Amino acid sequence: MIEIIGVTKKYGRTTAVENVSFTAKPGRVTGFLGPNGAGKSTTLRVLLGLDRPTAGHALINGKPYATLSQPLRTVGAMIDGASAVPERRGIDHLRWIAQSNRIPPGRIGAVLETVGLTDAAKTRVKKYSLGMKQRLGLAAALLGEPGILVLDEPVNGLDPEGIRTVRMFLRRYADQGNAVLLSSHLMSETAETVDDIVIINKARIVAAGTLDEITDGHANLEEAFFALTGTQSGQSW
Repeated sequence: MIEIIGVTKKYGRTTAVENVSFTAKPGRVTGFLGPNGAGKSTTLRVLLGLDRPTAGHALINGKPYATLSQPLRTVGAMIDGASAVPERRGIDHLRWIAQSNRIPPGRIGAVLETVGLTDAAKTRVKKYSLGMKQRLGLAAALLGEPGILVLDEPVNGLDPEGIRTVRMFLRRYADQGNAVLLSSHLMSETAETVDDIVIINKARIVAAGTLDEITDGHANLEEAFFALTGTQSGQSW
């Protein structure tokens, strides 16, 4: 499971997140929501060892990410899309990641098929659309068959059919006993996917619970989100 325990991160005098705590449990999809600048990306960066917390701990199966010997076999992450070298072919990007984590090369074809990129495997990443880059990022996250997925805006740039495919995949993945933590700005789609919700606003957690608990008394997740964060439809979030 994922455990965020009292995490605070400061950049100089700016507090990006303050005393943030929540869990993402096995067998469940946890949605991590908040307006732009609320602290979502910082929290995920701390979890994945990209930033060091000023205080608190972020643990994956009880350990900091940096201590995992073969991290892709434990947690698959997609932050900022594929983050691949533009001149590199999609298949070569995955080969490099597989080799660095001692993942059998046979997994490459499997994940390309899972995300629907088999026909574009030998195309250079610079020719990929945004949606294709998102698919490549998801393929990279799945390479090590991890028990945990951490995904930042995984359906950004996908068409409606692609969004439905990812939703169904994540649901099956969690139902197999894996933990999924995802951030998204698509409220209706998030509500179709998640079991649990964590909402962050102005660097602090303002609500956490099951989807039913968060939406209780509201027409839908979007209405609950606006009420809890003080934002309005059409604002940047």
